Amino acid sequence: MDFNAWITDITGFLSRYSALFLGGLRNTLILSLIAGVLSIFVGGGLCVLRMSKIAPLRWIANIWIELVRGTPVLVQIMLVYYGLPMIGINPPVPAFLGSAGNRVMYGIIALTINSGGYICEIIRSGIESVDPGQMEAARSLGFGPVRSMMMIVVPQAVKNILPNFGNEFANLIKASSQVMVIGVAELMFTFNTVSATGRVFTPLLVIAVLYFAMTFTVGRGVHLMEKHFKKADR
Repeated sequence: MDFNAWITDITGFLSRYSALFLGGLRNTLILSLIAGVLSIFVGGGLCVLRMSKIAPLRWIANIWIELVRGTPVLVQIMLVYYGLPMIGINPPVPAFLGSAGNRVMYGIIALTINSGGYICEIIRSGIESVDPGQMEAARSLGFGPVRSMMMIVVPQAVKNILPNFGNEFANLIKASSQVMVIGVAELMFTFNTVSATGRVFTPLLVIAVLYFAMTFTVGRGVHLMEKHFKKADR
């Protein structure tokens, strides 16, 4: 097949299946964005437990983090999907998720649990990277421990953890492909439908390009924010 014929074939393929790929892309973005936002709150809460002086609270955070690190995200998704209904937990489903919203919600919960464990460690390392003298100086000025943390330490930590946050969100986008195993029609799930027509390489190529576009955009966004912070420092 010459180049012109290949271009014609790709154009026809995209025209025929564009709605399918765009639908998968939409669901991937929904999964990633919602799980990404929720995982920041979960990770922040875990970080509070992780840095607590109360031993049982630290144990809870440590167990969570070790389980997330020590098991594949695919297993975590399956455990959430089959385990939560067994103990009577059925999450509410927003209307915009459509008829398959129940499966999407289980996917979001699993991804949040996974990413929250990693974000906890990112936040903790960022806070610990700030000079302890900053907290002592704030306390000497009459700031309470919470106010010192939120107004002095955390803003400095954000600049340190921003690249890792970007990397984790990019990893979350890629990990969202795993929810295809519970029947969520995200981007990778479209491969099952298209490959049934006998086309294998082309849909994989399209899917790879779309994933790359998302992760590259995240990377560039984080890079621009880093440049902004460095300019503000100067």
